[in-house]
Amino acid sequence: MRPPTIPGRLVAAAGAHPGRTAVVDGDRQIDHAELLGAAVAVAEALVELGVSPGDRVGVHLAKSAEAVAALHGTMLAGAAYVPLDPKAPVDRLVVTAADAGIAALVVDARSCATGHEVVATVGSCRGAVALGPTPAEVAVDARLPDPFASPVDGGPVAAPMPSEHDVAYLLYTSGSTGTPKGVTISHANALAFVDWAVDTFRLGPDDRLSSHAPFHFDLSVFDLYAAVTVGAAVVLVPPKVARFPVSMVRLVEEQRLTVWYSVPSTLTMAVESGALGSADLSSLRLVLFAGEVFPPRYLAALMDHLPDADHWNLYGPTETNVCTAHRVVDPPDADGPAVPIGRAVSGDVCVVVDDELHPVPAGVQGELVVSGPTVARGYWGAPQRTAERFLLDPVPELPPPPLYRTGDLVVELPDGSFRFEGRRDHQVKSRGHRVELAEVEAALQRHPAVVEAVVVARPDPLVSNRLEAHVVVSRHASVRDLKRHVAATLPPYMVPDEVELHAALPRTSNDKVDRRALLDGGA
Repeated sequence: MRPPTIPGRLVAAAGAHPGRTAVVDGDRQIDHAELLGAAVAVAEALVELGVSPGDRVGVHLAKSAEAVAALHGTMLAGAAYVPLDPKAPVDRLVVTAADAGIAALVVDARSCATGHEVVATVGSCRGAVALGPTPAEVAVDARLPDPFASPVDGGPVAAPMPSEHDVAYLLYTSGSTGTPKGVTISHANALAFVDWAVDTFRLGPDDRLSSHAPFHFDLSVFDLYAAVTVGAAVVLVPPKVARFPVSMVRLVEEQRLTVWYSVPSTLTMAVESGALGSADLSSLRLVLFAGEVFPPRYLAALMDHLPDADHWNLYGPTETNVCTAHRVVDPPDADGPAVPIGRAVSGDVCVVVDDELHPVPAGVQGELVVSGPTVARGYWGAPQRTAERFLLDPVPELPPPPLYRTGDLVVELPDGSFRFEGRRDHQVKSRGHRVELAEVEAALQRHPAVVEAVVVARPDPLVSNRLEAHVVVSRHASVRDLKRHVAATLPPYMVPDEVELHAALPRTSNDKVDRRALLDGGA
């Protein structure tokens, strides 16, 4: 029987497969025993700093073996980790860390100075643990020159192991109010999907899984914890490789990866680059994609290049992880509709409802509502936000609570699977990330010269959607100034791709901004 918590999975993997590779980080290979030892070292440092079970710990590290150890170490200490985007501006890091009420922070030499500012600003934060050599002038409370350097017996730390219902991590997503919101995920939530995936995809210790997604993105949950569940290896894809499709395809070939998981736009760029045609990708038996719609012509081309691999479309917002899945057996028609998002998985139940939360018949468009073990516990410290999207009390005709209202419009097909048809609100996907257009608008409107700002999403097959900002200003402000202003508070993927200045924005008959006219080119 599998342990019911993520730390339990790591302890089991180190016991059953101590010498097998757990993490590939560039030229380094870390085995499961070494990973457990490093995680224990991080946990002991956090406990010494005063971290207690139930606390939250910010992890501000670039993707690395040390970062993997920090995530596991935080959970071994009984706390929940809060992965902080290494590319996010300091102001956003502070807002996120303060909202989570982090008790401590884990940094390294690259993030130490930024981390010090977070520690100094966030009142709940007791201090920082620094992994690796750190600048002498930067104050930290504990240093682990190399958590992998000294053998650790992997025994218990001075904190009880978490239970399956304890919070494992908080993942922050874009928020319509202008501030990010922390999705609260328990060990049981995470492992319900992981166990479904392990069983469905027949994962084993000989598999080598890619880790393409950053750790603050929910796709990383499969990479890290499915691998540790079966004693497999996870191969970290460095950001500089992830940005260049030729380098990425070369990594798949050189590392003999067996499982790939990423957003479709990454795979679309690989198809466009032409690199797939000259690479030996025969090791790849499974290609998973999620996070956005995969344009059919690019999916068909990918399947032509990888005819021996299984291809799966996975679906689910951060609040549910993966709740539906569809195996793509045959390449889709290049000019046809997108492939379905599939049927409910991971033990979840999915229902299509109307505006009054009544189930609708198959073939009728409605909002997808999800109930089951992957559904998150809500938004951290935000009961009002939680009540807006999570149904916590029983609802007639619907499965038992909690239920999550995805905001996604779908149609149930005759075979019982679902087809995605759009959003109810102004939330979009861009480069695999969920973006509330209202949050980008709020950032623009904080510029002193901006009178009015509207952001629209223009479909783009390479990145799903490009963000266009349409702005009215009261005095001179250049496009460069406005982009810099947004970049000071929002992560790079939320900075508009284009900014257009207007004397006035087009209006509908009821005096609302005419977003369709902006997309059509009207002013």
